[in-house]
Amino acid sequence: MTDTTPPEPAGARFREFQARLDQPDGQHHRQPGRGRGHGGEQLTVPPADFSSYYGRPVLKPPVWKHDIAGYLFTGGLAAGSALIGAGAQLTGRPGLRTVSRWTALGGVAASTYLLVHDLGRPDRFHHMLRVAKLTSPMSVGTWILAAFGPLAGVAAVTELAPLLPQHGALGLARRLAPPIGNVAGLAAAATAPALATYTGVLLADTAVPSWHDAYPSLPFVFAGSALAAASGVGLMAAPAAETAPLRRLALAAATIELVGGRRLERLGLTGEPYAQGRSGRLVRAGRALLAVGTAAALVSRRSRILSAISGAALVASSVATRFGVFEAGRASARDPKYTVVPQRERLEQNESTAVR
Repeated sequence: MTDTTPPEPAGARFREFQARLDQPDGQHHRQPGRGRGHGGEQLTVPPADFSSYYGRPVLKPPVWKHDIAGYLFTGGLAAGSALIGAGAQLTGRPGLRTVSRWTALGGVAASTYLLVHDLGRPDRFHHMLRVAKLTSPMSVGTWILAAFGPLAGVAAVTELAPLLPQHGALGLARRLAPPIGNVAGLAAAATAPALATYTGVLLADTAVPSWHDAYPSLPFVFAGSALAAASGVGLMAAPAAETAPLRRLALAAATIELVGGRRLERLGLTGEPYAQGRSGRLVRAGRALLAVGTAAALVSRRSRILSAISGAALVASSVATRFGVFEAGRASARDPKYTVVPQRERLEQNESTAVR
């Protein structure tokens, strides 16, 4: 007896298979009439869970260790301190200027060490300076760091001029050091905004979902965090009579960082790591410390105790924020849904637009 069942249209089985994959998780997908017996049911493919691609991660997590999170913090601290040092220089606050210049030097030294340590070999940093590529945030950042470091170093070392004798060759060096330091300090401040924000561009230039989708906000978050940390060090170490501008700067920094941070959480699916898990706890801790530090700064006036509390909270806030952003990116790279789901949504949106 001849089978008169009409053949299935071309591609029908593939579309049926794809439809079963798109069913919500947890549902069993069975086809009636395809079992071994008449009218039986047979379990087909399990639902897609985005766990891996043939046993491999969908996206390779960043190889960066926590050295890079520390690098993000210390670089921002150096940049913010250079800006404050230049402001103190122009407004006649020598105590604040000295503290800020030495903080800038210490921050950029620590930042360079952490970067070189993460690279594994010191000569790799040197090799990065052999090429200047404007389309590469890493290359541009290396040159920014290389330009900022010597300028910050010269500005800080000239603060030792009062220790030199007043006569002879060293006396001449004592007289020349302040103007040289002023020029170097202003030049370092000119490169500081780029140093404070380029790391946000660097993270956003990767394929890591929670970093890549945050490209409009990360530079602002890092800029606010840098100013907050530098203000905190100044409040702790500079003479209380010279710290009035730092209290206003702390408020401005908190505003910039909080606005940028809220935008991170509103990214949609890829904003989840900024609010959940270990990274979410770090981000929330940073936000709470920022609020405490800013409030204490506004009421501290010339109180050394309140200034110290405020400064410590602001510095700790910056550390928590940088590590929180770092951990959020790593969390989004480990979970395939942050890569697969947005891709599917964009594909569906493009298809619907094409149909119209």
